Amino acid sequence: MTLIQVWKCFIIGGILSIIFLASCQQDRVFEGGGPIPLEFSLDTLRFDTVFTEVGSVTRSFKIYNQLEEAVIIDKISLNDEASFFRMNVDGIAGDEVENTRIEALDSIWVFIEATIDPNQPLSVSPFVVEDVVNIQASQSDYMIHLEAWGQNANYIPSRFSDSEVNSLSCDGGIITWNDPRPYVIYGVLGLDNCRLVIAPGTDIYVHGGVGINEDIGVFNDGILVILPNSSIEVQGTADNPVRIRSDRLETEFREVAGQWAGILIQEGSRNNIFNHTLIQHSIVGISVDSAASLVMNSCEIGFTSGSGLSAQHANVTATNCLFYQNLTNGITLGYGGEYTFNHCTSANYENQGAALSATNIRCTDPLCQEEILFNPLNLTMNNCILTGNGDDEISFFDLTEGNDPNAFRYEMNNCFLNVSEILQVGQFPNFFDNCINCISVTRQDSLFLDLEMQDYHLDTLSAAIDQGLFLPFVMDDLDGNPREANLVDVGCYEFQK
Repeated sequence: MTLIQVWKCFIIGGILSIIFLASCQQDRVFEGGGPIPLEFSLDTLRFDTVFTEVGSVTRSFKIYNQLEEAVIIDKISLNDEASFFRMNVDGIAGDEVENTRIEALDSIWVFIEATIDPNQPLSVSPFVVEDVVNIQASQSDYMIHLEAWGQNANYIPSRFSDSEVNSLSCDGGIITWNDPRPYVIYGVLGLDNCRLVIAPGTDIYVHGGVGINEDIGVFNDGILVILPNSSIEVQGTADNPVRIRSDRLETEFREVAGQWAGILIQEGSRNNIFNHTLIQHSIVGISVDSAASLVMNSCEIGFTSGSGLSAQHANVTATNCLFYQNLTNGITLGYGGEYTFNHCTSANYENQGAALSATNIRCTDPLCQEEILFNPLNLTMNNCILTGNGDDEISFFDLTEGNDPNAFRYEMNNCFLNVSEILQVGQFPNFFDNCINCISVTRQDSLFLDLEMQDYHLDTLSAAIDQGLFLPFVMDDLDGNPREANLVDVGCYEFQK
C-alpha cells in the first residue's frame, strides 16, 4: 500500500468515526420541571369494524414532541385493567409502558389492537367498547379515547363520526328497521325527509353521554330527532313490544336515569305513532315541539331525569300509557296545545315534580321575566291515574287567571289524583267542576301492586277497580288484556280477576 493510499484510509476512517460519534450523541433532555407540551395526531382512536366473529384490528396514533429538547414520558397506560385493547409504544408491548423518550422535534408511534368477541354477553362485551390511554409526562396529563363496536348489531350511523351529528334520509320514502339484530344509535341521529318504520319486537339501544360539535357546542349526546319533513311509526305489539333504551345493560345501570338525551319530534312533524313502545333511561322520554303531532298507544316511559312526555303547543293523544320514575314531571304540557289522555297512569313518586303539569304560556328566559308567549290549552283526560308522593300531583298555570274560558280548558272524567293546595283561592278552587266523578287520593290509599318494584298493576284492594267510564274505542289495556265492559278500571291496567 502506498503512502497516499494509507492517507486516504486514515481520512475516510476519521470521517466515519466523526459521523458515528455524532449519531450517538442524543439531544439534551428537557428539565424545566413544568408541563410538557405534547401534541397528538388525534384525540379519539376509533375502530369502525363491526365484528361478526372473534377478531382483531390494529390502529395507531402519533405523539409529537415540538420542543428542541428531548422529553421523557413517565407513563403511558390503558385505563381499564380488563380492557379489550392492547398497546405497543414505540416497539415496546404492554398495557403500561414507562420512561418513553422522544427526541427533539421528533415523534413516536403508539399502536392499539382491539380484540372483540361479539358473541360474549352484553354484560361482558357492550355494544360500544371504550377505554382511555393515559399519558403522564412531568406535570402534564393527556388522554386518548378508544372506541370500538363490541357486538354484531346494526350501528346507526355505520361509522363513528367526529361530530357525532348524523342524518338518516330516504328522499321522501320509507326506511324500515326490522332486522332481528338490535339497532344501536350513536351520537345525534336526525331523521331527514323520511318516514322511519320500526317493526314489532325491535330492540334499539342508544349510546349517550356528552357530545361536542363546532356548530352547536356542548350537548347531551344520544338523541333521535324527527325533523319537520319526517315522521316515525313504531309498530310494537303486546307480545312483541319495541324497546328503546340505554346501551348500558349492566345491572347497576338498570334504573339509572339520564343516560341519553331522548326522542325529539320537531316543530311541524306530523303523523308520528308509537305503539307498544318501552322508552327508558333518557333525559326526556319524548319531546314534541310546536305544531307537531303524536299518537301513543300502550307505551311506557320510565327512569327519565326529566319529564316522561314533554309537549309544547302540540297535538298529542295517548291511550293506555304509563309514565313512572320521571324525576321532574310525568307529563309536562307547555304553551297550550290539544291533548287527550285515555286510561293513562302517571305515577310520580320519589321526586318533587308533578304527575301532570300544564300551562298556556312559554317563557323566553329561564326566570320568566322577559317576554311571555301565550297559546290556548285544551286538555281532556278520561280514566287516568295522576298520583305520587306529593299532596298536589297536578300543577296548572293559566296566564289569564280564568278570565278567558277558552284560554285554559280542561275536562277530566273518572280520574284518580292527588290535589290539595290547587283547590285554594287564587288557584283553581273550582277544579272539580271540570273533573267529573274524580277521586282525590293520597299515598296511603291502595292503588298499585308494588311501588318499590315499579309494578303499577292494580292491587287486589285498589280503589281504581271498576271505577272507570266505559270508552268503546279502548277495549284492551297496556298488557293487551281485554277490559271488562261497563266495569272498566281506571289507569293503564285492567285488574285481572
